[in-house]
Amino acid sequence: MLLHQTDFSKQSVLKSIMLSSFPLIIAELVNLLYSQVDRIYISRIEGIGSVALTGVGLCLPIISLISAFARLYGSNGGGPLCAIELGRNNHEEAERLLSTSFSLTIITGAVITVIVLLFNRQILYLFGASDQTFPYARDYIVIYVIGSIPVLITLTLTPFINALGYSSVGMIAVIIGAVSNIILDPLFIFVFSMGVKGAAVATVISQIISSVFVICFLRSRNLPIRLRFKRIESHRAGKICMLGISGFTMGATNSAVQLVCNKCAAIWGGDLYVGVMTILNSVREIYSTPINGISGGASPVMSYNYGRQDYRRVMKASNILLYMMLVYTGFIWALLYIFPDPFIMLFASDEALINATHHALQIYFFGFIFMSLHMTGQQTFVALGYAKQAVFFSLFRKVIIVVPLTIILPYAFGVDGVVLAEPISNVIGGFATYTAMRLVAFRHLKKQLANDRALN
Repeated sequence: MLLHQTDFSKQSVLKSIMLSSFPLIIAELVNLLYSQVDRIYISRIEGIGSVALTGVGLCLPIISLISAFARLYGSNGGGPLCAIELGRNNHEEAERLLSTSFSLTIITGAVITVIVLLFNRQILYLFGASDQTFPYARDYIVIYVIGSIPVLITLTLTPFINALGYSSVGMIAVIIGAVSNIILDPLFIFVFSMGVKGAAVATVISQIISSVFVICFLRSRNLPIRLRFKRIESHRAGKICMLGISGFTMGATNSAVQLVCNKCAAIWGGDLYVGVMTILNSVREIYSTPINGISGGASPVMSYNYGRQDYRRVMKASNILLYMMLVYTGFIWALLYIFPDPFIMLFASDEALINATHHALQIYFFGFIFMSLHMTGQQTFVALGYAKQAVFFSLFRKVIIVVPLTIILPYAFGVDGVVLAEPISNVIGGFATYTAMRLVAFRHLKKQLANDRALN
């Protein structure tokens, strides 16, 4: 029996976004537990906790890259295109997009698995591993990557479930896996004495459970579109990748930024500051996760109504998304500035690591509120199919601003310069992306509304 379905065309825009966003926020937060629970438990392993945590932190660029392919085929590619076709009542095309994304996901997961298994040593040393941290990084990533296919299946297909209006089902899929992970983590890490390897095994098993649930749901005969196992259709694969490349770029550049930050942190502060970057990324994941849920909830509302040519609802959804983002990011900025230590101590028990992270965190999250401008502009571009603009502003914030500044600023500010690049990019990238969205996407929507009024 299917759960409640959100009607993006008839309910109020705010209610549609809330109904779609809330399960996604819960799902995103619970999904975060996969990695965060691993890190919390790993940091508590007696005698090696800090070194093991640093080793696992070196795997984050690889994990980010895997997730980036899910954005390519799912949340930023096939998902919005599917929602637009559902708004046009073109179920056949929506179903073909779903099946093509699934096939692309399977092939990509297999390729990633082979590459990492063959070249993990070279990759991890490139990402900043030392002889001390490499064994822990290798133990984690070699097992984790074996589960890259189920990870990609879950992350790629969930946006299609959301496009159908069943965001609560996506939430359940993630919760099933996360609960499994919470139960299995201490069992494999401590009871079976597997350490870092145990954390990875627990994560892989949990992701397999989630992926099976998602596939079974999308194979249901009661849905307007069903997941079918077909060969890749090049025309649709091109459309999916052209739009989804913006999300992939964002994820891949996150991986590149983590690589650059780890290398610069190692140069200017040694292994201790690689650990600091691991904690900063972990805290950022916690507070960026609801942002992903809110924007993910607004995206199908915009895409579906864009397909229906209800442009007023599209613009209203984008505006509501901005207001929600501003409130949330402003609150988090204040919270982390006033009370940083409780969040740091989730991932660190070593006093030197806590002290180093305290100062770095307040720099890193300065101006966090401006992320709302970037995310609103970017998500609106993606939801309406503006592929070129979405790709450019993904590259602009990370590649053009963050990477060069991360390399240059330490020469003036020491190790603080490694984290100073992030708030600068939030301000410049945020204003640039949102301004461009208003000038390009909103101008087009207003023009379409004016034409409609003239015809009527």
